[in-house]
Amino acid sequence: MILRVNEIDYFVDVKGEGFPLVFLHGFTGDTHTWDEITGRLKESYQCIAIDIIGHGKSGSPSDSARYTMDQASRDIKTILIQLDIKSAAFIGYSMGGRLALHFSNLYPECVSALLLESASPGLKTEEEQIERRKRDHALAERIMDEGVDAFVNFWEEIPLFSTQKRLPIEVQESIRRQRLQQTPVGLSNSLKGMGTGAQPSWWGSLHELSFPVILMIGELDRKFAAIAEEMGKYIPEVEIITFFDTGHAIHVEEPRKFGTMIEEVLFKYIKEDV
Repeated sequence: MILRVNEIDYFVDVKGEGFPLVFLHGFTGDTHTWDEITGRLKESYQCIAIDIIGHGKSGSPSDSARYTMDQASRDIKTILIQLDIKSAAFIGYSMGGRLALHFSNLYPECVSALLLESASPGLKTEEEQIERRKRDHALAERIMDEGVDAFVNFWEEIPLFSTQKRLPIEVQESIRRQRLQQTPVGLSNSLKGMGTGAQPSWWGSLHELSFPVILMIGELDRKFAAIAEEMGKYIPEVEIITFFDTGHAIHVEEPRKFGTMIEEVLFKYIKEDV
């Protein structure tokens, strides 16, 4: 369905009934990245997958200031209100995980549990943020100059996604088709507004999270595995789940294992609410 949210059209895919789960995809993704997971979980839960601003069928405004984490979080809050949902479990991957964490800090009353897949609380220092913003903005300009096709060719080859080369060719082609459907403006402005360099650091607030936080990492994604281990030192109620022989996009590389683990986690942490 299309919802009008703070003057932006948002595509929201709602499946099933029961306790609500909100799914937030990664950069260059859309709601379809969750199809195998939500197709399974819809039997027991209300699955709400959102095309984040600048992605999929949601709007891609020309003003990059509309893409900030604060603005995107406010949009998600409005979507929950329109769907008459007071609280939900949030499941976010990579950029979507950073957005879920940002939302959780702004609207903790709306979060029953936070499940983060290959995500981070941002960069710790202003120097790191400035340097990353420069790189994000340079890549954003490259997307506008060269187009989505050229960018996807580049994006597919970064080391973060090297393990996806082991996926069946039809799965790789499906991922590529989905990425190619994005718009230059949407991707460029998403990097400027929601890139890691633009995100405020939440490292100092992790100890304030008052709900269960589950950090899911791929064994082969050493960078984010290390980030999760460090995050775990500060979060009061935390569980770290490692998927062996898996990289950054766990739900893509091991969808069955990922779906099973989500079911186990939800039963463990929110069964009293279902």
